[in-house]
Amino acid sequence: MFDIQTRRQFLNATGMGLGASVLGNLTAQGAAGTHGYHLPKAKAKRVIFLFMAGAPSQLDLFDYKPDLHKRFKEALPDSVTNGQRVTAMTKGKEKLVAPSMFKFKQHGQGGTHLSELLPHLGSVADDIALIKSTSTTAINHDPGKTLFCTGTEIPGKASIGAWLSYGLGRMNQNLPDFIVLNSAYWTGGKGNVQGLYSRLWGSGFLPSKHQGVSFQPSGDPVLFLSNPKGVSRETRHKMLDLVTKLNEEQLAKVGDPEIQTTIAQQEMAFRMQASVPELTDLTGENEKLNERLYGPEVQKTGSFARNCLLARRMAERGVRFIQLFHRGWDHHSTLPTKIKGQAFDVDQPCAGLINDLRQRGMLDDTLIVFAGEFGRTAYGQGTLKRDQYGRDHHPKCFSTWMAGGGIKGGISHGETDEYSYNVVKDEVRVRDFNATILHQLGIDHDRLTFPFMGLDQKLTGVNPAQVVKNIIS
Repeated sequence: MFDIQTRRQFLNATGMGLGASVLGNLTAQGAAGTHGYHLPKAKAKRVIFLFMAGAPSQLDLFDYKPDLHKRFKEALPDSVTNGQRVTAMTKGKEKLVAPSMFKFKQHGQGGTHLSELLPHLGSVADDIALIKSTSTTAINHDPGKTLFCTGTEIPGKASIGAWLSYGLGRMNQNLPDFIVLNSAYWTGGKGNVQGLYSRLWGSGFLPSKHQGVSFQPSGDPVLFLSNPKGVSRETRHKMLDLVTKLNEEQLAKVGDPEIQTTIAQQEMAFRMQASVPELTDLTGENEKLNERLYGPEVQKTGSFARNCLLARRMAERGVRFIQLFHRGWDHHSTLPTKIKGQAFDVDQPCAGLINDLRQRGMLDDTLIVFAGEFGRTAYGQGTLKRDQYGRDHHPKCFSTWMAGGGIKGGISHGETDEYSYNVVKDEVRVRDFNATILHQLGIDHDRLTFPFMGLDQKLTGVNPAQVVKNIIS
């Protein structure tokens, strides 16, 4: 008696089955750290990535240009713009200089200049490496965010958190390697807010078990985490055992590694039914202490401050990569009004996160990074007054920062021209930024690869990337 095979089963069992076997071995090697991409020593164990979706204005927060007020409403010189592309919102319009209306102050022993909108961040300036020379190739939000999160403007590639999950393996067997938190509340008002999309934390060509898990601000932290009414944990366990047995039988027939992923994810989901409620239960936290650290917004469900507190709890429990998205930074008009609210949302929580991790002895091995998808222009948009203006998208230079995880604090890296329009010293491209994150976690960005579509895919892409060594302690 012969088993009748379908065409799909035959292919899986022969050529495609061989590919599946290779893929399974690669995945196992990645988890075991035998690819040869590990560096001798890792400075950080985990990352908290604070992503400012919409692109904050570096001129109003980080890049101090004290003489720009003398050029108010002057046309930006052609020698500065140098034929650079602009968005459709600017094309054909005059580019008139809009200096920041906000005052700047030096902070810490390093004398880092920060806007008056960031007094709390100023108090931890000696922990921060401010990168004023970041640049990108993207001029619109969707490709800009996709590039920062996945290393390419082309959708569908693996995200940075997925790469780290694949390359380093899990630290806590009861929680995902990669968790995403999206602020559902922001003070700056609705404004011009783009949607977020799951490919920013997707696994792309990597096995799907490495994708990020998005937590919800209300209800079940993870969708469908709770059992339906009438279904006990014991009943759920029996159901899982049965489904696992069926999946293992199918795996033996077709050899598809995604079946292994399904088994692992279902088992993880069962464990998360116990671990996630404990993680998100803040009743044991010191409310007064957290409010002093993170600010009054920490009491609001879905706020950036609350998410920073949750990020600390996740870091304590061994989550490898935690990404917070805070939207509302796309200020094409009435920027001074809107950015005050946005800065209020993030200033104290960012400083509080740094202080909280330090107090717990975790700052040295936790890398905190702060970035948006690009910067804002020196010329104004909309109504142009000294105290009211907007700014367009600007990819050529903007500011980011890193702290903890072996980063040298109290320094500013790179310089821009007098208009904060071009990098004039020590450019840091997105791939350099991501290469530095990998380096601090003990990974050689050139060697962490995955075969897909005939290429050895990398987070940093095919062009050369450089670790930003000047900011590493």
